[in-house]
Amino acid sequence: MKNASFRLFLLGRMFSGIAYQMTSVAVGWQIYALTGQVFYLGLVGLAQFLPMFLLTLVVGHTADRYNRRLIICTCQALQGAGALFLAFGSFHGWLTKEAILLTVMAMGAARSFENPTMNALFPGLVTEQEFPRAAAIAASSMQTAFIIGPALGGLLYAFGAGIVYSLVCLLVFAAAVMVFFISHPHATPRREPITLQSVFAGISFIRHKPEVLGAISLDLFAVLLGGATALLPAYARDILHTGPWGLGLLRSSPAAGALLTSLYLSFRPLKRNVGRVMFRGVAVFGLVTMVFAVSRNFFLSMAALVVLGAADVISVVVRSSLVQLKTPDNMRGRVSAVNSLFIGTSNQLGEFESGTTAALFGLVPAALLGGAGTVAVVLLWRKFFPELLNADKIEK
Repeated sequence: MKNASFRLFLLGRMFSGIAYQMTSVAVGWQIYALTGQVFYLGLVGLAQFLPMFLLTLVVGHTADRYNRRLIICTCQALQGAGALFLAFGSFHGWLTKEAILLTVMAMGAARSFENPTMNALFPGLVTEQEFPRAAAIAASSMQTAFIIGPALGGLLYAFGAGIVYSLVCLLVFAAAVMVFFISHPHATPRREPITLQSVFAGISFIRHKPEVLGAISLDLFAVLLGGATALLPAYARDILHTGPWGLGLLRSSPAAGALLTSLYLSFRPLKRNVGRVMFRGVAVFGLVTMVFAVSRNFFLSMAALVVLGAADVISVVVRSSLVQLKTPDNMRGRVSAVNSLFIGTSNQLGEFESGTTAALFGLVPAALLGGAGTVAVVLLWRKFFPELLNADKIEK
């Protein structure tokens, strides 16, 4: 697409995504090496989720009242500072599990502002007609980040965690520079008075849109239950008997599948029966999670994760398109914040759930139960949200 601002947006978000994935690999391996307990892998997810949960309403109102580019740049600079702290502590050998968790929490607070604001900024950079294709291209760029980031993080970890965190710092500062030079065609959002009604407007809006509520909640419970990727450090070391490089490849595998699917969707956007396609994708996500759970072969596990990512991106594209196109611009920050809370609940709180379940029942039973739970959610949501099941086209 011949749109300089959109290209800067893609690059900035991709650099930030690569940095986040590299951090996830380094933190996961480092904290598991320090503790040897899967429960602490869950605590990493909880540390990222809590700021998002506590700040959701503030984040949304901020994104709808102030300059979105400056909010994003500030958040990325704060994440760079967090990465610098982790690098310094790793190089000097005094970084503890408590220091890692607190830093992850601080960086999570910054990301809780960055992601919804990014999502609110995005629709204003392209026309409504371009949006479905732009959404698929944006998903492709993020999946590219999810491939490069874990693989690069896993490879560089062989030279020390400090090297990984140093590159993370450079990447997020570069992302901030790119976002700063985006030319937004629309004016800064109007600063409406702060009232209880305006603060909760995002929640109210989603509650009255059955297709949007169904899509967001389906993704929430499916990934919350089927979050096997949170257990990858333990799977890599204890089940598949590989090192940081193997962990990097495993974390990259879902993104590889998602990238192929999103590239296909950028040329062949979903046009009909989007609801049913989304339900099928989430069902496949649950089934291949169960395959991954019982696999003892590294390459079969990678293949299962590739299919998992391909199935998941279908849900991502449908959900993001429904949320963005059905939301007016002056409310996109608040709605995106609520959407990000749902996504964060499924991802970060899902990591905590997976870590806790694995600590109680073991790695394999936890992942197997999670996949089965995802399939059960699909069957229930078909009954609870017929509007989503029967959604035909993505439109306002």
